[in-house]
Amino acid sequence: MFTSQGCNSCPPAEDVLSEIDRDARERGEPVYALGFHVDYWDRLGWADPFGAEAHTLRQEAYARALGSRGLYTPQMIVNGAVEFVGSDRRQASSAISAALSKAANTTPLALSLQDAPEGTGDGRRVVVEYQAGRLPQPAAFNMAVVERGLENEVPRGENAGRRLRQDSVVRAFTSIPMNVGRGRVDLEVPPTLDPRKASVVGYVQNDGDKSIVGAASVDLAAGRRT
Repeated sequence: MFTSQGCNSCPPAEDVLSEIDRDARERGEPVYALGFHVDYWDRLGWADPFGAEAHTLRQEAYARALGSRGLYTPQMIVNGAVEFVGSDRRQASSAISAALSKAANTTPLALSLQDAPEGTGDGRRVVVEYQAGRLPQPAAFNMAVVERGLENEVPRGENAGRRLRQDSVVRAFTSIPMNVGRGRVDLEVPPTLDPRKASVVGYVQNDGDKSIVGAASVDLAAGRRT
């Protein structure tokens, strides 16, 4: 989901995203929530602490692929193929159910956490090895480090005076071309990241139409594959 703390329509959508993530984890379903905070609402007076220009550029790439008329928040995209207003819980449930019905035909993907390279003992890097089955052409491997249970006060902008809570916030992200079905990714993460509340989500994407063809996650603290 593309979201922002500077948008007063986003908190209800954040609640939907949290519910989706919680339900999937409890049921053991292969549904992985990603909250990309964009930066274009910062002009209203509050710079989203999780916002990034790279997230805005990623939303622009989806807009081109999906034929969207423009950027907006909250925007939910399911499996890189269906987009709608992120607070629409009914449409989210329908799109996720449709995607799960096709899960048996997706690309197998396995993730394993590795020790960080020497010299980074401060825990600011995450190293993951991935192995995937059949690949689309062109293919990309995306890796996101997400954190749950983040809270902060918002003193300015459309949400001024509110204390917001977010789950599945993308704290670090990379996307690399994928020519073979295995590889290793070394990603820097913020020093404030709490590994007890963080997961790594990896997913294989058709770099043409942006459809997701395989995904997996691993909890950062325990290295438990899900």
